[in-house]
Amino acid sequence: MMKKESEPLVINSITEFCKVLGHPKPKNPLLTVLEIKCNSDYPELASNKLIYDFYSVFIKRNIKRPIRYGRRFYDFSEGTMGFSAPKQVFTLDSPEDVAEVTGWYLVFHADLIRKYQLGKRINDYNFFSYSANEALHLSDDEEQTIEKIMRDIRKEYEQPIDLFSQDVIVSYLEVLLNYSNRFYNRQFITRKQAEEDLLATFTTYIRNYFEQPNIAQLPNVNDVAAQMNVSAHYLSDMLRSVTGQSAQQHIHDFLIEKAKQLLLTTNLSVNETAYRLGFEYPQYFNRLFKNKTGITPATFRGNN
Repeated sequence: MMKKESEPLVINSITEFCKVLGHPKPKNPLLTVLEIKCNSDYPELASNKLIYDFYSVFIKRNIKRPIRYGRRFYDFSEGTMGFSAPKQVFTLDSPEDVAEVTGWYLVFHADLIRKYQLGKRINDYNFFSYSANEALHLSDDEEQTIEKIMRDIRKEYEQPIDLFSQDVIVSYLEVLLNYSNRFYNRQFITRKQAEEDLLATFTTYIRNYFEQPNIAQLPNVNDVAAQMNVSAHYLSDMLRSVTGQSAQQHIHDFLIEKAKQLLLTTNLSVNETAYRLGFEYPQYFNRLFKNKTGITPATFRGNN
């Protein structure tokens, strides 16, 4: 049995990762692909929380407990896909929860992609910073697509290394991440009710925020997402998929509407309006208002 939760265990390399979890030494020090099988015997670890200094991508099937998606719970016995970036805390499942789990596990170090275009674009794949309850739930066809790419990567990395090995592996990896982006976008659409619930909650929260008599500071996307129990990137990606605008753009739209209301229904000066909305410096308010409306707050008040 795994010991009680303690300080996270930091794993700095792919080789160390394989050693800690009881797998053979990787053939490539910057990448490994492992097939998850039922009744895996995990070694006893000092903590159930790990911090990887590399990226991880995994597929799990036959997960016992229901998974929360938005504010709902679903029974996902089919493929569930997750991602983590370096320095994130990764929580291991209990032995009871993984007794029947199968799937794939791919981990790769940033050095593998550093000289490639993918290395410059890796932060564009926001799902690496999604929370665990925002996993990607694959259809049968999608799961087969991802699994085939996993097998292709493993086949290539098991070949004797030559001048093109890394190029081919990175190409496969980029295809894998692009498919993941596509499937997440599909999920935003097909799980429409859950996303509409999230959108309604977000809208209500922001509207109520700007109705406060005294706003200490402008609403921050990270803080709003935390209040909604989702990650900031997931919230923005979901809103962009459903409405075409990010969370920050929605916040600015609400802010401008509230600013117009104050400018037309109160005797507050422009500077006082800026402070009332949470701006520390009025010039930032003027700049944002003009950027959004094409005119300054003073001109808007004068015209109306």
